[in-house]
Amino acid sequence: MSIALSLGNNLTTGGIFKPAAVNNTSVNNVTDFASVAGSSTLVLLSTQTASASASISFTSGIDSTYDEYVFKFISCHPASDGQYFTYNFSTDGGSNYNVTKTTTFFHAYHNEAGTDAGLFYDTGSDLAQSTSDQRSGGQVGADADQAVSGYLHLFQPSSTTYVKHFISSTNLAEQNNYSSNSRTAGYCNTTSAVNAVQFKFSGANIDDGIIKMYGLAKS
Repeated sequence: MSIALSLGNNLTTGGIFKPAAVNNTSVNNVTDFASVAGSSTLVLLSTQTASASASISFTSGIDSTYDEYVFKFISCHPASDGQYFTYNFSTDGGSNYNVTKTTTFFHAYHNEAGTDAGLFYDTGSDLAQSTSDQRSGGQVGADADQAVSGYLHLFQPSSTTYVKHFISSTNLAEQNNYSSNSRTAGYCNTTSAVNAVQFKFSGANIDDGIIKMYGLAKS
């Protein structure tokens, strides 16, 4: 009887819970979101920190354990000005990064002076059945405060039936003091399993930066 009265006192006449009915809106004590219906969890698998590194490669841990892998690149700074931050894929554990790709690429920009802005499809950065490295955005500046950050999602890399789809988004401080946001999407046109991913600048070392690899827990 007391339980019914308590429940009734916390409902409006329309059957909606009153604010007082919710006495703890924190998720601090939740330990397993994956057990909640409809949710997913990012599992940190690897972290690499660049220090005058020619490239950063992930050559292990990309397998059928997860259907989606997420790479987060954080404040990657080039050793010289005007560098494209790129990525490529491997089907032989990192011996070669030359998977055939077809991609799309669009780009938004705005300068610090507030005098120039735009949004356009960039035909110079997309690929058509190419094994070249894929650009993730515009030309990153090498000023002390300039870098690129973003993410790459790779879907079902271990499939031997389908091509391997990926999407990426970046924001960067360009060499000419623009904020530049780019979105790339495409697929690795192979039915072989993709098992390694490499990141690098087009013509300079990664002077500084962090790249993390996560697996997205299966539902």
